[in-house]
Amino acid sequence: MRTVLSRRGLVAGSTIGLVVRPAMAADYTFRQFHNQAASSPLHRRLVEMWTAIGRETNGRVRTEVFAENAGIAGSDPAALKMLISGELDFFTLMGGILGQAVPVAEVQQVPFAFRTEAEAHAAADGALGAYLREEMAAKGIYGFPVGAFDNGMRQTSSTRRLIAAPKDFEGLRIRLPAGQMFIDTFRALGAEPVTINVNGIYDALKTGKVDAQENPLAVNEVFRLYDVQKHLAMTNHMWSGFNLMANGALWRKLPEDIQATIERNAAKFVRLQRDDQGRFNAGLRTTLVERGMIFNDVDQTPFRARMAPVYAAWREKLGNKCWSLLEGHVGRLG
Repeated sequence: MRTVLSRRGLVAGSTIGLVVRPAMAADYTFRQFHNQAASSPLHRRLVEMWTAIGRETNGRVRTEVFAENAGIAGSDPAALKMLISGELDFFTLMGGILGQAVPVAEVQQVPFAFRTEAEAHAAADGALGAYLREEMAAKGIYGFPVGAFDNGMRQTSSTRRLIAAPKDFEGLRIRLPAGQMFIDTFRALGAEPVTINVNGIYDALKTGKVDAQENPLAVNEVFRLYDVQKHLAMTNHMWSGFNLMANGALWRKLPEDIQATIERNAAKFVRLQRDDQGRFNAGLRTTLVERGMIFNDVDQTPFRARMAPVYAAWREKLGNKCWSLLEGHVGRLG
């Protein structure tokens, strides 16, 4: 008799989930969470990925994909705990927050390290990514060999003033995700970090709880942040992506043919989503200008000069092996 993995702990009343239903009854039923909106390229490609997996396994796998983490309290950090405990099957998360459980994952957010999305993808698919997956496994998480979906290079937008030089961050209350690398980076620039989940940015800007936020351009569009802010500086200060992960114990129990089908489709749809996200972000400067935002390009040189203490502290925290693998992809830092 085949083993059936049942759905666990659905959020009552949630309307965010999108059910992927193959024609036959499933032997394995999973939940996939992610923190982006249902209109995002990430959501669309995850739905397509699990649909393909259901089809290629002749209906043995059925997966429900939930945008915005199904609206759970605590969002990303809470979902990460669920993944590790086995309450959640699959999840996508950026390294800065994954670092709460896997400290070296913070390396993905080292400021001014990756100059382009392509450089970050190569690191995630290469030696640095392999090392991070080893560290994930030690914490009960399975990471995929080609599993880093893209979000894009992060830019800074503000309600109060244009950001052109490090001094413009002084005293600025900036929304950041829950990652220590983010906090250290913007404190080094003189800003006042405020941690808020991504789906709370709009209200925080509107009410004046924060003066600024930093994210790839797509977040400004998908979450309609252009309604509540005006200035957008192309700081390109960090790369942002979403690591596709499974609960480790669950993954080990799956038959090899199911594992192979999931991994093959993960690689395919990760690459498709990277292309989607790249095109989406590239076209958004024109779109956001049309929506009333004012852009300015930034010389990174003075910003990088302020990062020396951040690099020194994080080289020690991440360890020489991790830092050396990073520099192997991006060149010497600091």
